[in-house]
Amino acid sequence: MFDFAPSDPSDKPTLYRELAEAVDAITAGEPDGVANMANCAALFGLFITDCNWAGFYRAVGDTLVLGPFTGNPACIRIPFGTGVCGAAAAAASGKTQLVRDVHAFPGHIACDAASRSELVVPIVKDGAVIAVIDLDSPSLARFDEADRAGIESVASILADRL
Repeated sequence: MFDFAPSDPSDKPTLYRELAEAVDAITAGEPDGVANMANCAALFGLFITDCNWAGFYRAVGDTLVLGPFTGNPACIRIPFGTGVCGAAAAAASGKTQLVRDVHAFPGHIACDAASRSELVVPIVKDGAVIAVIDLDSPSLARFDEADRAGIESVASILADRL
């Protein structure tokens, strides 16, 4: 039985260190990537406040396909290069997308009209994007550089576990 919770949700460095430790503990030794994504999506819901959607999209060919998440039903398929998630997965970018206002992002896909800001971090294995971690918030500018660094550390743990 796992019992994970942040000790101080307002201290982002501590929160993300504890989240990374929880992700490492819950995925260690488990070879099923879907199971690992499901447990991590649950951890995101426990650790990251002010999110209305948190989860994964998996890279299948040149498309992102919905993976485990917490939140409202979401878009099922997103082509690489389309929207915030697709930009993070695209070979041309392959970089974290930290978007303070999704309505100002060219080509934003509104899966949930309540979302105002978004953080999408690619999970890269052997030089290829295999999935993305997607966090949405109903608040403008919810995510910052501490969130980016924290979720990028989680992505690096998951690169060999999905």
